Amino acid sequence: MIKVLDTTLRDGAQAEGVGFSLEDKRKITHALDELGVSLIEAGNPASNPKDTAFFDERAALGELKNAALAAFGATMRPGERAERNGGLQALLSCGAEHISLFGKCSLLHVREVLRCSEEENLRIIRESVAFLSQRGRKVYFDAEHFFDGYAMDSAYAMRCLEAAALGGAEWLVLCDTNGGSLPAQVAAVVAQVRRQFPDLGIGIHCHNDCGLAVACTLAAVESGVEMVQGTMGGIGERCGNADLCTLLPLLELKMGLRCLPENRLSMLTHIARYITEVMNLSPNDRAPFVGHAAFAHKGGMHIDGVLKEPSTFEQVPPESVGNQRRFLVSDQSGRAGIYARLSRVLPDVQRDSPEMARVLARLKQKEFKGYTYENAEGSFALMALDTLGRRPRFFEVRDFHVLCNRPQNAANLEKSAQAYIKLQVDGREGINAAEGDGPVNALDLALRKTLADFYPCIHQMRLKDFKVRVLDSGGTASTVRVTIESTDGDHIWSTVGVSSNIIQACFKALVDSVDYMLTYYGPDAPGNIT
Repeated sequence: MIKVLDTTLRDGAQAEGVGFSLEDKRKITHALDELGVSLIEAGNPASNPKDTAFFDERAALGELKNAALAAFGATMRPGERAERNGGLQALLSCGAEHISLFGKCSLLHVREVLRCSEEENLRIIRESVAFLSQRGRKVYFDAEHFFDGYAMDSAYAMRCLEAAALGGAEWLVLCDTNGGSLPAQVAAVVAQVRRQFPDLGIGIHCHNDCGLAVACTLAAVESGVEMVQGTMGGIGERCGNADLCTLLPLLELKMGLRCLPENRLSMLTHIARYITEVMNLSPNDRAPFVGHAAFAHKGGMHIDGVLKEPSTFEQVPPESVGNQRRFLVSDQSGRAGIYARLSRVLPDVQRDSPEMARVLARLKQKEFKGYTYENAEGSFALMALDTLGRRPRFFEVRDFHVLCNRPQNAANLEKSAQAYIKLQVDGREGINAAEGDGPVNALDLALRKTLADFYPCIHQMRLKDFKVRVLDSGGTASTVRVTIESTDGDHIWSTVGVSSNIIQACFKALVDSVDYMLTYYGPDAPGNIT
């Protein structure tokens, strides 16, 4: 079994635009534990108060089911003694049994960064590791800049590993810190290290500066490493780290190497999206395996092939990684594509049935008016249901108004719009209002605020993305198409609205978004959309 160390909370925290609160770190820790990674590198207790507090309050996490926490830190400085180094003391006192300890393995860094002798650096590594290992800690020596150091002076790089082994390190983690190595180079070096240290665990930690972090990690695995390191979504310093969302499926599904507990890989998409939400980042829709478009089919020939035999255009079953197959409805998809999408909404409708013909005719009418359903599967499903008289009616909008104000302080545009809405649910009336950062935000808040009194599951929903496209050259009276992407945390869906009134177009898309959630993801929904 391949050991997995996730460093999202440590190396990922060094990514531009990423910052974790203590609560974020707790949430991500529990999510990674649920996924089943072996180790979670949770931070450097000597570097900042937040990481120190996280380890001090680790009891608040409760018992982890699958993962162990690892603390990260550096070897001591030149001329120091281990017992007097504050960083090593912090690692010792943080309570973590597993310690990732990094040290210099490149002569360039010894000479230009540490500015000490080669022998002093070897002493630093050996005594720093020994200080922790002799006190019962399991030390993973992160051989920083190892591949660059090996290329510069292979003998010295190997002596650094020997120093760590003499100090009692249980694992030697080879780091491509600058992300500049090629897979073949990594494979050859790892094979040599494996031969020289047959009794120690060997790990790999790759950065993605050449876009090869996953490829280099796989090459290392083929050459004998037993531990892989990476981050969720590949976040990290500069161009990031090896992306575990890509790496884990490749190891398990392509190479047949177990790296997670049984049946956990099918949780990958859900956990990846959850962690992305916690990090407040925009997900990569085209990410392999877990992206929203990873199993999206548009070309008619592709769709026809997948309907007959999924493996014709899919490398792995989407459910194996917890994702979903999607058929995009467009003029590229043909009748096969439209039927494929319709059959998932209404599985009882046959390809050559009158119902299919009615939906096709309605689709052409809507497209003539400017609608497009390629990226609006939610509105397509509702349109099909409506055409055949099967669309549920959860609420009826009786009236709405939107008012935009010119703020007294032109530099402050927050809460610049108010929306009022009146609707009816099963004969009961709901009236509410909301302020927002512009008319669309105000409408969105007012609609969900009103409906949440009747359907509490609406609280889980939020607008994720919003796009407007002008369809003709009518100036300010142009017809516009508005596409909205929404999520409830577990699912993502898109809806569309078209009108010469941009507010009306937005509102149509918003109403469809709520309707779609209640139809397929609400507490009483049949759940037959996949």
